[in-house]
Amino acid sequence: MDLSMVIPVKEESENLPDLLKEIVAAMEPTGWTYEVIVIDDGSRDNTWEVVENLSKEYDFMRGYRFQFNCGKAAALALGFSKAQGQYVATLDGDLQDDPLEIPKMIKILNDGYDLVSGWKIRRLDPWHKTMPSKLFNLTVSAVCGKRLHDFNCGIKAYRSSVVRFIELYGDYHRFIPVMAKWQGFRITEMPVAHRARVHGVSKYGISRLVSGFLDLVSLMFMRSFSSKPLHFFGLIGLIFMMLGLGICGYFGYEWYLTGAMHVRPLLLAGGFSLVMSVQFFSLGLLGEMMNGNKKRTYPVAETIRDL
Repeated sequence: MDLSMVIPVKEESENLPDLLKEIVAAMEPTGWTYEVIVIDDGSRDNTWEVVENLSKEYDFMRGYRFQFNCGKAAALALGFSKAQGQYVATLDGDLQDDPLEIPKMIKILNDGYDLVSGWKIRRLDPWHKTMPSKLFNLTVSAVCGKRLHDFNCGIKAYRSSVVRFIELYGDYHRFIPVMAKWQGFRITEMPVAHRARVHGVSKYGISRLVSGFLDLVSLMFMRSFSSKPLHFFGLIGLIFMMLGLGICGYFGYEWYLTGAMHVRPLLLAGGFSLVMSVQFFSLGLLGEMMNGNKKRTYPVAETIRDL
């Protein structure tokens, strides 16, 4: 299998038939063997019915359905686990991504890269979406150490080795290039066409900017301390311990000299610091014990052609 295309969808029943036609038109001239994996992320309309009907029309298509909305990262993770191709491409199901860009991305992968991310130079979105997106991309580029203009672009192409090493959950899908870069993969970007949405409504709002920055902080923490959580919590515990011992030592020395012990707010602060040090050390040890249990699963209700 040359190529696997993973398409997460949520309430995109009107767009899917046209998208499959575009994929066929883009892929047939290449002569590649390919498959299309559609993940229905808990749609409440007739999207799953459309997926079922399309799978009967196109023998290269497979569909999976979540019982409830698990998020785009979960949908991509499931699609990656089912992909059989040497290369893996992702695109959104809203017709705003052009499948004709995928062969161009595969060509760049053949030049020695492991991941090619789309860059929507001319976005057909209102300013209240584009401006926060630019700020977000600048911030993530600084953290990643690699300048990319559009981390959240849905259309990307990967070598299959990349998707095997990327663990996705929460909203970490927007940081796939970051995680790939940190794991030593070569990443780049390619300008792609962006089309206006014809059917349905956008699933993204400005609130995603706030959650995106919080996810970035979480990702940085996980990268630095996920394998050794005691290093993080233990350091904080050590600071509290030194502070508590210093305060209590001072009052102990005063009691030794005067024979009197007066309960003052500072003494209570010293006792509180010692208690907090024990709490943080306990959190670190608990994290070390749980560190090996990282596997996450998501409920799949139905399957079409699960090979």
